[in-house]
Amino acid sequence: MSNSMRDLIVGEAELDDEEDDESFDEETGETRERSRKQNQELDDSSEEEDDDDDEEEARKIREGFIVDEDEDEDEDLVEDEDERRKRRKRKRRQERDEEAQLDEEDLDLIGESIPEWERKQPSQGKFKRLKRGHRDDDVRGNKQRDLGDMFSDEDDEPADERHYARTSHRATAEEFDDFIEDDFPEDEDERMRQMEDMEVARPRDKGIAGRIVDRAGLDKDALEDMEAIFGNGEDYQWALDEEEEEEERQREEQTLELKDVFEPSQLAEKLLTDEDNAIRFSDEPERFQLDRKPFKHLNIQGEQFKDEIQWIADLMWPKKQLSSDLHPPFQKAVGKVLEYFVLEDLEVPYVFQHRKDYLIHARKTRNPEHRDDPEAPEYIVNAEKLLTQDDLWRILELDIKYRSLFEKRSALERTYDNLRQSAQVSDDMIPEMLGQAVTMEELQDLQDHINFQYTSQLKDIATKNGVVKGKKRPGAKSSVFERVRNSSVYRFVKAFGISPDRLAQNALREGKKVIADDEQSLPIDLADSLTDSQFPTGDQVLYQARHMYAEELFMSPRMRKHFRQNFYMMGEISCHRTDKGLRRIDDSHPYYEIKYLINQTIPDLARRPELFLKMMKAEEEGFIEVKLRLQNEKEFRRQLQTEFASDNYSELADAWNDERQKVLDIAFAKLEKVIAKGVKDSLRTACQEELLKLCREEYSKRLDQAPYKPKGMVLGTVPRVLALSNGMGDPARDPIFWAWVDEGGRVVEHGRFGNLARDESQRDAFVKLFERRMPDVISVSGFSTDTHRLVRDLESLVNEKNLLGDEYDDPDTDEKRTDLLEIVVVNDEVARLYKDSPRAQADHPTLGSNTRYCIALARYLQNPMKEYAALGKDVTSLLFNPCQHLLPQEKLLKHLETSMVDMVNLCGVDINEAVGDAYTSNLLPYVAGLGPRKATSVIKAINTNGGKVNSRDELVGDPDNNKLPVVGPRVWNNCASFLYIEYTSSNNDSEPLDNTRVHPEDYELGRKMAADALELDEEDVKAETDENGPGAIVRKLFREGEQEKVNELILEEYAEQLEKNYNQRKRATLETIRAELQAPYEELRRNFNALSADQIFLMFTGETKDSLAEGMIVSVNLRVVKDDFAIAKLDCGIEGRVEAHEVSHRGNMSIRDVIHVGQTVQSKIVDLNRKEFLAKLTLREDALRRPYKRHNDHDRGTWDFRLEDNDKDALREKDKVTGRTQRVINHPLFKPFNSTQAEQFLGSQAQGDVVIRPSSKGNDHLTITWKVADGVYQHIDVLELQKETEFSVGKTLRIGSKYTYTDLDELIVEHIKAMSKKVDEMMGHEKFKKGSVSDAEKWLTSYSDANPNRSIYLFCINPKRAGYFNLCFKASKTSPINMWEVKVVPNAFEMMKNQYPHMLALCNGFKLRFNSEISKLQQMRR
Repeated sequence: MSNSMRDLIVGEAELDDEEDDESFDEETGETRERSRKQNQELDDSSEEEDDDDDEEEARKIREGFIVDEDEDEDEDLVEDEDERRKRRKRKRRQERDEEAQLDEEDLDLIGESIPEWERKQPSQGKFKRLKRGHRDDDVRGNKQRDLGDMFSDEDDEPADERHYARTSHRATAEEFDDFIEDDFPEDEDERMRQMEDMEVARPRDKGIAGRIVDRAGLDKDALEDMEAIFGNGEDYQWALDEEEEEEERQREEQTLELKDVFEPSQLAEKLLTDEDNAIRFSDEPERFQLDRKPFKHLNIQGEQFKDEIQWIADLMWPKKQLSSDLHPPFQKAVGKVLEYFVLEDLEVPYVFQHRKDYLIHARKTRNPEHRDDPEAPEYIVNAEKLLTQDDLWRILELDIKYRSLFEKRSALERTYDNLRQSAQVSDDMIPEMLGQAVTMEELQDLQDHINFQYTSQLKDIATKNGVVKGKKRPGAKSSVFERVRNSSVYRFVKAFGISPDRLAQNALREGKKVIADDEQSLPIDLADSLTDSQFPTGDQVLYQARHMYAEELFMSPRMRKHFRQNFYMMGEISCHRTDKGLRRIDDSHPYYEIKYLINQTIPDLARRPELFLKMMKAEEEGFIEVKLRLQNEKEFRRQLQTEFASDNYSELADAWNDERQKVLDIAFAKLEKVIAKGVKDSLRTACQEELLKLCREEYSKRLDQAPYKPKGMVLGTVPRVLALSNGMGDPARDPIFWAWVDEGGRVVEHGRFGNLARDESQRDAFVKLFERRMPDVISVSGFSTDTHRLVRDLESLVNEKNLLGDEYDDPDTDEKRTDLLEIVVVNDEVARLYKDSPRAQADHPTLGSNTRYCIALARYLQNPMKEYAALGKDVTSLLFNPCQHLLPQEKLLKHLETSMVDMVNLCGVDINEAVGDAYTSNLLPYVAGLGPRKATSVIKAINTNGGKVNSRDELVGDPDNNKLPVVGPRVWNNCASFLYIEYTSSNNDSEPLDNTRVHPEDYELGRKMAADALELDEEDVKAETDENGPGAIVRKLFREGEQEKVNELILEEYAEQLEKNYNQRKRATLETIRAELQAPYEELRRNFNALSADQIFLMFTGETKDSLAEGMIVSVNLRVVKDDFAIAKLDCGIEGRVEAHEVSHRGNMSIRDVIHVGQTVQSKIVDLNRKEFLAKLTLREDALRRPYKRHNDHDRGTWDFRLEDNDKDALREKDKVTGRTQRVINHPLFKPFNSTQAEQFLGSQAQGDVVIRPSSKGNDHLTITWKVADGVYQHIDVLELQKETEFSVGKTLRIGSKYTYTDLDELIVEHIKAMSKKVDEMMGHEKFKKGSVSDAEKWLTSYSDANPNRSIYLFCINPKRAGYFNLCFKASKTSPINMWEVKVVPNAFEMMKNQYPHMLALCNGFKLRFNSEISKLQQMRR
């Protein structure tokens, strides 16, 4: 037996029947505790105590250890007080139960007094568990759902109420018995036999018929006689009652919390940890709490706050490109924004919307025209925008970075203060450099300097404070330098004539230059005089002194600063391909554009951030080395030597200068390495930020789309949509799915159409649907180029049947007109993610995948923002930039979320709609002040208050109407204006301004403007408000339709009065109020973006301009061959046309003599029409001999052409030596790929897709690569036999020694597709778990922790061995996780050299094999 099997058996566990175990959610691993009956009856036995001891022994043996009786006392001694108290409680309860039972002597007395009575004997062994039969089911109590069921999707299962004190102790070999019984079907006879066995096994009460009233078999008279003799125990009932009350009180005090039931990972996933609850209920914006969590203890104020403003302004100013005179107002604006963020806890949307006046700089100049025209304005106001909304997010990001910087600086200041006070250290450089440090790199330089220079002092301080660190090994670097510092060798270090810090100051041109002084003796002589027991020779002294000085130079913050400045200004980056990169990076590889890239300056790479990120990624994967060197390295070294050397002219001076040169060489190598790494890391971060910014901008464009606007409707009106799709099918042969979605987003009708191009009955059905539903627009999309044909068919159908949209007023002629119904090809990136998602299945469980896809298309037309918001974290799987995979996913998600926050707060959220509609509630986490935690809390609180919000003020509580607070004042201040409440004119309590973007703090301004627009005096206003409430004036403005009058107000005078009287800048706010009074929450997004021809081509084909372009050579399959032309199909699905003269250069040959239908040939793309999905092709040999060359705009200085040519020559020579030539196989799935290219090609394909490619084993082999799962590809070697020629496909194809096929099609269907079906079967099985092996192990561990007496097994994919799965199982909580490999073979699964035709057989085979191994182990033990 294997060691893994022995390990499995070490922790033998008993497997209770399922009704006694805790329920366990197979999907999530969560526990659902079942209620169990607390007061269990005990078996009558005088050996109860002995039995308990035996059972305790048995339990401990099963847990993997044996307990000696002598050890019992020792264990009792180490038990804590709580355990002893629990045991005493259990003992008292047991004693009471035993007192209620009749002991041996009582039963003997009964037997003597009633001769016909017979004492029942135990019929089972003491370790045999007795089960209640189904007749007892009716006494089971009803259960209530507890905390353990909160996340469960399954119904409660009936609990097993056991009336016996002892638990089951079945052997380990029985652990999977119940599973096997469930899996194998049984016939009726077998089932009846088992039921009879269960009835026999169930104990029944025995006694005299009609007289049994007690378990002992006593009738009423006998019981009365017994009570008269022994008493009934009621004399002591008071003591028992008190004890029961005490226990009940203790149980009530023990409140069950979520963390007592669920794993921490489960609570974290659901945002239900204590920390999440603290965020949820704290009156601070959720995003602020998360960002500032590491720096909660920091309190930046006073001068430190001014330093932060200066630091942020200096970082942002160079990119703003504003005139120099705007620098002071710009810095002031940054400071004001920072105050709002830090002091007032106001989020970006609030500041941008309600503090706009502080983000602009108004210049007021006299109007020269005012002299001649008194009606002209006296002043002209020019406003310069200082900060955009993107800048606000940048300030927020920099605030977090500054907090990290501030924390690091404060720690260094404390360290230096300790050194100064405790060790009397005085180093003026440290406080000076601390004050100048503005980056983490500079602070780290100081940290390294302190740790190196004052190692012993820091150790002494740590010892005084009671902090003892582990001892370092004697040979450690720091200990060697410490020994040198404390030895006579350090005199030689000082003899170099200038300190490292002073040398760095010379290099930085700081202060007056200091020239090194030469020692009066030669270096070797001085070294000989400084020998000691540690360094006994002069050479050792010289060696240690050089390295000591070099290390001090390396640790000098100023020298690092000098190096860093030069590397940023004069650094050049070059790529050097590795041997792996030479072989793997060919012309079509995405890394080819950097393979020979050289001499790239940092400004060059800053303009192309994706290029440098590719370099770093390729370096991580081992394809290239990215080297950063100085352009002027020789000059830089010479200048450094000049600053170090003495200006004396003598043999002595030359000797010392030689020593100094050797020191610089040592130090330069070390400094170059660390500085180059730091610069590369900083450049990577900067490039990531630029690429993140590009992704954010692209996402913002997609979000900035209003619902599709039919002609004649107001922007923002939600259209009625008929969505159609052919999916992956052919619209001429396969069904066309459709769904009709009304303006409320409800799916009213759905179905299928046939051929809409030729089937007249289907065309009529389409027309009837149109007439019945009258859609505003038709949306179409799909997964292949066939969808383009569907679009053309629909356009033809709409035109022929004259299907018109609604009437609208022509703005040019002011007449009514109608147009043909518009057909829109919709971006389906969200629909593809939605159609098979759990959310879609929950929304529409009865609909198919393609119908759900159509629904998502329709909803995208109705509101793109809501569709993107519903994706949540899955939004990172959308493509915003071809290189976004080079970005950290958490950073990408955070930047994308900022775009969503901007757009959601621009559009606002109807809070009452969000409470009642889960689809709209997806927007709530993005509202200012809220987040995913607070959003759920808000909905819950509103539901508690009755499920409806009547006013914005109500969100902070309304005690008069018994409304509890929904959010705190600070959060309310952030979110109030972005949560709107629909205004009802018939309701006098409805506040019209609650339906606008106006913040409640500015309601009085809005009411004042409305009163002035209506020309009401103060008395009129007072009378109106006294009668109808504060909102009466605005209601009157709306009621009378006088909103246009607010345009007549002169807002400049309002703004001047507010700034003069209240010191509030509100000019931009007043403009917002004026706009909102005219059109509350007007749609501000741009019109719906129609896809361009290139975007549609990319969506249907997956081909970009780089992957498919004119001049490329591609494989095509000939579909039609005529006398003068041929039609072919490309792999991407588009059609290609080959004219007769493009087939061969020989004019006298017929086209049919050269090519035929079904043939796969190589062709070159002459012209590509992306709008019509057509390509012009040529098959001419002279054209195919000219390979496609990608555009290369590099010059000789930035591309290593010589190395590129040498590498190509070397590879050609290698091919000649190995005899390998490029094969072309006449099959549509053949690709001239290597393994990497095949995997990249299949990466975007469906599971089970195949590529046939050449083999590296020679021309008598082929390789078939197929996609097993995402990221898992199997490469299968195929041996070709009976080949007619070297390059033809063999008539017999053999895989391994078992499988033989006659052609490639048979092999793919009978072998690859057969295995793919088994993979689908495996991955669709309930026991299969997605994710890595470690995820499966975590799930198994979680399950075992929740159910320690249960065994569990599951399957997971083996990513390291394509075509294999792991069968992971755990016999008990204490046993290890074991794994058996399961291989997928055609039409079967193979495990332990046995094949199983389906999953049921595989599962049962595993259990039988497991039990067999258990039996073998038990026999070995005997």
